[in-house]
Amino acid sequence: MQVYGIDLSMEKFDVNFFDGSGKATSRIIKNNLAGISKFLEGIPSGSVLCAEHTGVYGDMLLYLCNQAGITICLVPGYTVRHSLGLAKGKSDKVDALRLREYGERFNDKLKAANYGPETIKEIQWLHTLRQELVKARKALLTSRKGCGYQPMQSISVHNHVQSVIEGLNKEISEVDAEIDKLIQADPCMRDNYQLITSIKGIGPVIATDLLIKTGNFEVIDSARKAASYAGVCPFPNSSGKMVGKSKTSPFADKKLKTLLYMGAKAAVKYNKEYRLYYQKKKLEGKAHYLIMNNVSNKMLRTVYSVLKNKIPWSETYICLDPREKNKQLC
Repeated sequence: MQVYGIDLSMEKFDVNFFDGSGKATSRIIKNNLAGISKFLEGIPSGSVLCAEHTGVYGDMLLYLCNQAGITICLVPGYTVRHSLGLAKGKSDKVDALRLREYGERFNDKLKAANYGPETIKEIQWLHTLRQELVKARKALLTSRKGCGYQPMQSISVHNHVQSVIEGLNKEISEVDAEIDKLIQADPCMRDNYQLITSIKGIGPVIATDLLIKTGNFEVIDSARKAASYAGVCPFPNSSGKMVGKSKTSPFADKKLKTLLYMGAKAAVKYNKEYRLYYQKKKLEGKAHYLIMNNVSNKMLRTVYSVLKNKIPWSETYICLDPREKNKQLC
């Protein structure tokens, strides 16, 4: 199996591979449609491209590889650095070499990457735009808070700010409508969206973010994986005689974790089950953020449970003991 190590950047990417004579060779390819297409034409059948995951810089290469039927695997740079032992020096050429070596040594851990459905990509772009609009609106509202304490105010500035805020509110509403239209147009996505929004604490924004990050719950297909991805799953912290408190990993999607925290606050307020759980843990002396992290984790388990059973969440639903379920089956 021929492995190509690829270190991506904005304008070009470095490639390291073995040529026909078995000699390690390096090339520089322009990161555009023409350069990538010409490069892929010379890729032998059955080869694997091992590239560093750098976000949007690799989207064109990923898309064209999927179209050409060439296997490409995206690996985080952190994983490569900590898998090859002590390594000194760094350059694009050296990084491409290390990516090739990683692909050859750990080929059993490589997973083929896909660009993703066009609908989810469109929703992702609209969702990102919405976040930027909300951030701009918040900045304007925050800057105007202190104006009420000033002895004099500018009527002209006030009118302009109000006009901009109204425009932002209108744009946010229109983006929300477009996102909802795209979700409703896809039957599978629509059903999943309706199921998870039936849960108290999961609103349209959290539901949309979950659809995007989990690939419509197909890429991240279990509650445990989702909890790990969002950073609400504690991991053990012990070594020898030292046994520390379990901690969440810093390698997580911070935006999704923040959204889940906001959803957990709403769930504790309006969901009787979570409210009783919060009060119980408070009486036990648990910290607020630890409890809210647990509530976020419970919410994700509820999300995947309703998706598995295809039944909307109900406050009156009673979960039977697994042993009782086994008796009924017998």
